[in-house]
Amino acid sequence: MPPPWRVAFANANETPGARLEGLGFTGADVRRSFELAARSLPIDMIYYDNAGDAGRALANAEDAAARAVHLLIEYNPETSSNGDIARRMIAAGIPVLAINYPVGEAPLYTADHHAAGMIAGEALGAFALQDWPDDKPLVVIIGDHGDPSECVASRIAGITAGLRAKLPAAAPVALDTGGQPQRAEGMLLKYLAREPRRKILIAALDDPTALSARAAVEAAVRLNDCVIVSQGLDRTIHGGTSQKKEIDPANRASVVLGSVAYFLDRYGYEILPLALRMLRDEVVPARTVTRHVLVTARTIFREYPPTDMN
Repeated sequence: MPPPWRVAFANANETPGARLEGLGFTGADVRRSFELAARSLPIDMIYYDNAGDAGRALANAEDAAARAVHLLIEYNPETSSNGDIARRMIAAGIPVLAINYPVGEAPLYTADHHAAGMIAGEALGAFALQDWPDDKPLVVIIGDHGDPSECVASRIAGITAGLRAKLPAAAPVALDTGGQPQRAEGMLLKYLAREPRRKILIAALDDPTALSARAAVEAAVRLNDCVIVSQGLDRTIHGGTSQKKEIDPANRASVVLGSVAYFLDRYGYEILPLALRMLRDEVVPARTVTRHVLVTARTIFREYPPTDMN
């Protein structure tokens, strides 16, 4: 099987405004990472949009099989069709590389939402022990608690476990934005008004929610007794060349301590090398996990160097 290989990538959902994994990333972010990563590889890419629909995901897989691709990269959160996709690809003799959601016995590249949550919870607890040693801070977990996906529930469980590893008596209060990050500002303002003299640890389930929570802390003039740790590290919080940067070396006094990285905007660079190894009949791990790390104003340029310096 000489290169260039035909590789199909079926993306989760490229509908404008649709967010992935309960974070601030979009399907366009993920697709762009594949387009950029593929430029220097012996691969001809074919792109599909599953549009968050199980039936469409299966139809896309069938089209990929009809086009005799050499490998299918499948990102399909609508898992009811993943079994059928696996069987269809086996029948066609086409290997599959799954993203975040298993597709039969295919190798899986996945985020670890529980581990990422624990990083955030432990960071908040460590901050409280170091900076507020004489206080017993309250804890808020704010975001879309009603999200039915397992990833968000796992993230919340991880945050809680991480907090209790440092602060065993921590009893987080859930503030549910109902999937509307902008609601976080008003909800948190009301909560802060009820607790005017307490230190508050705030775990945001995604970056847009963290920015809305930051606005509430600023409006309440509570910068000295609140701290926020977020999830995702998407562009809304670390910015681009001409965008506002909340997490930035020049903004070390921000109430946002940091955000746990998921790197969805780099999936192409992480996943296509695995795909190449499969195409070369090399053994790949059954499960490869995203590197999660808390990124702060001090460390942001290690992960996302400023483009205007290149």
